[in-house]
Amino acid sequence: MTAVAVIDFETTGLSPAMGDRATEIAVVLVEGDRVVDRFQSLMNAGVRISAFIEAYTGISNAMIATAPKAETVMAEASRFVGGRPMVAHNASFDRRFWMAELERADRPASEPFACTMLLSRRLYPQAPNYKLGSLASFHALPSSGRAHRAMADAETAAALLGQIRTDLRSRFGVPEPRHALLMKLQACTRHAVPRAIEAHLAAS
Repeated sequence: MTAVAVIDFETTGLSPAMGDRATEIAVVLVEGDRVVDRFQSLMNAGVRISAFIEAYTGISNAMIATAPKAETVMAEASRFVGGRPMVAHNASFDRRFWMAELERADRPASEPFACTMLLSRRLYPQAPNYKLGSLASFHALPSSGRAHRAMADAETAAALLGQIRTDLRSRFGVPEPRHALLMKLQACTRHAVPRAIEAHLAAS
C-alpha cells in the first residue's frame, strides 16, 4: 500500500508571490489509516515575522534565528516525502509554499496534492464551516495540540483524511479510497460525487 504525505506549513503570510516565506513545516506519512512516520522542523528563511503572525502561530523571531536554513530543511522534507502523493487542508496554500520553497532549494516539486477542505465540502454539506478546527470538532477528532503549529495541524489533517476514507467506505462502498480517487472527487461538484464513485468502482 502506498503511503501518502500529509503536509502543513506555517508561514509569514499568505503568498510566496508577495515575498512571504515558510517558517515551519510538518509532514505526516499515512499508510492506509495509520501514521507510520513524521517530519517537522522550523526553518530560517531570513525574513522577519510580524507581531501578528507571531501571536497567531506562536513562532517567534528568536525561535527562527536558531533554526536551520530553509533550503536545508526543504531538501530534507523533499527526501522524506520521496515523491509520494500529498494531502493538505486548503492544499492550494500549502502547495504554493511547497513549490516555491523547493524551487529556492533547487529541488523538483511534482507531487499531486489532494485537499481535505475540498473533499469535506463535497462530502459534509452539513458541516458548520470548513476550517480545519471546525471539521475536527464536527467529527470529534482527537486534539493534536496547539492549532497553527505545523505538526498539530498536519496530525489533525491526517485524522480528517482518515475520517474521509472511512466515510467513503461506509457510505459509498469504496473498498480502498486511494489518492487518485480523492483527486477526482475534489474536482467534482457535491452532487456528482456518487456518479464519480460509481464510475471509479466500475473501472476498478
